[in-house]
Amino acid sequence: MNLQEYAKGNELFRTYFKKNKESLLELVKSGQSPKALFIGCSDSRVIPDMMLQTNPGDLFVIRNVGNLVPPYKPDEDFHATASGIEYAVSVLKVQEIIICGHTHCGACEHLFEAIEDKSLIHTKKWLELGENAKKSAILSLGANAPKDELLRLTEKLSVINQIDNILTYPSVKKYFEDGSLHIHGWCYDIETGKIEYYNADTYEFLPLKELVLQN
Repeated sequence: MNLQEYAKGNELFRTYFKKNKESLLELVKSGQSPKALFIGCSDSRVIPDMMLQTNPGDLFVIRNVGNLVPPYKPDEDFHATASGIEYAVSVLKVQEIIICGHTHCGACEHLFEAIEDKSLIHTKKWLELGENAKKSAILSLGANAPKDELLRLTEKLSVINQIDNILTYPSVKKYFEDGSLHIHGWCYDIETGKIEYYNADTYEFLPLKELVLQN
């Protein structure tokens, strides 16, 4: 896709904009008030608004390599994701946090490969946030387990680890404990389009549609 195609895409979007001008301009006038913070991977195949069929203003989105959440450490350098979390929770007052991993995640795959390229110095440091998930997957399945099985489990365990990490943020913990904020762990299957959610009571990932049916 070249720049001319992007320009054509924007023209198509402007048609949508004109049809929905009133609601879109209301977001300008009144400001945004998203109900959910969506933390997802930068992977180009993961498109939150398309996956969930949401409208402008519905989601406050943070995307990074591997949908990782750095623990609360104000003296560290991982401020971009941390500041997004703080803004969503303390300023926008979101009621839901969704941490969404996905299958065939390149970040998880590279946890099992040594990164020697010196131009990827920041990526190498960032992926240290996924090491616990990798180690847990190996402990569970064994180092000689089929690679695909290790990767699929690592992707899900990483989501659980990021839930633990986000609860180290004082504001997140406060609102979570008083019940005004809910935290969800999801895994998106890029081969089927289906989403599974983490059930903390049964320690398993279940189809998201089952959660909808329960409610």
